[in-house]
Amino acid sequence: MGSKKKGAVEIIALQCTECKRKNYTTYKNRKNITGKLEKNKYCPWCKKSILHKETKAK
Repeated sequence: MGSKKKGAVEIIALQCTECKRKNYTTYKNRKNITGKLEKNKYCPWCKKSILHKETKAK
């Protein structure tokens, strides 16, 4: 098993607030953005633009 060093940048997933599906993955710099990331993105299952919130990417 290799050791992973925690850097400033991490990979996160964006989850739809309505249907709870993880639709997008993106990067987040923890030094610049301290809180949870929230973006209005298009959800293909809801078929409209809805607020997506940050969750852990697997």
